[in-house]
Amino acid sequence: MRNILAAICALVALPNLALGQSFDNVVQAEVLTGWRSDAATHLAAIKITLAPGWATYWRAPGDSGIPPQFTFAGSDQITKITPHWPTPEVFGTNGLRSVGYYDTVVIPLTVDLEGAAPDVALEGEMLIGVCEDICIPVTLGFSALLPVKGTADSAITAALADRPTPQAAANVGDVTCRIDPIADGLRMTTQVAVPKTGASEHVVVETRDPSIWVSEAKSTRSGDTLTSVVDMVHPSGQAFAIDRSGVRITVLGSDMAVDIRGCSAG
Repeated sequence: MRNILAAICALVALPNLALGQSFDNVVQAEVLTGWRSDAATHLAAIKITLAPGWATYWRAPGDSGIPPQFTFAGSDQITKITPHWPTPEVFGTNGLRSVGYYDTVVIPLTVDLEGAAPDVALEGEMLIGVCEDICIPVTLGFSALLPVKGTADSAITAALADRPTPQAAANVGDVTCRIDPIADGLRMTTQVAVPKTGASEHVVVETRDPSIWVSEAKSTRSGDTLTSVVDMVHPSGQAFAIDRSGVRITVLGSDMAVDIRGCSAG
């Protein structure tokens, strides 16, 4: 709900914005057609290019951000599409923390195919927020033919390598989540045994259900233990349960980022 209100406030702040106005000079999207990694899997990407000084958001954008939404269409031989998010930056927007990218971002896509498919059509739209002094929701369309004889693309390879380090490779130890009820939802306290990831560290907590609002984490460190507290509210306003196996914790440090999946009862 807070992300929706941020988008509405951004539009209200633009008295000269005309309906249907083009933002081609601010943001553009294109498909990097990529290559087949095996007979039933294609690696492609969406490249988003922004005007200087503009930013867009990561999958968990922060309190002031607009979460990106993808709609894919095209060939019926596509069975699943999984986006992979490179490590984002943490920056301030109107006094609030935001998480995203400046200038250019390449978002790799794993496209699962039904059997050994020939060239495959990929079409879709994305709704993203783009921000300079204010934030604007923009819908971008894209389409391309994914060739069966494509070649490896260094931009896609680099974006895959730029993802946060998986927890096993980052020497992460025990990960616990304590859940306590609050007036309008739940409070989750996470404790992660992880070596320091830099002079500054920001923690982002996500759940398997993207409709659940999760507050900005308040984090403290004691030695190799990083503790973070977030509040969670379901859009229904009713009580809800959290599947700890679906909790995702990302530590965005100034030296490295770490991707942590799941937690045990704390």
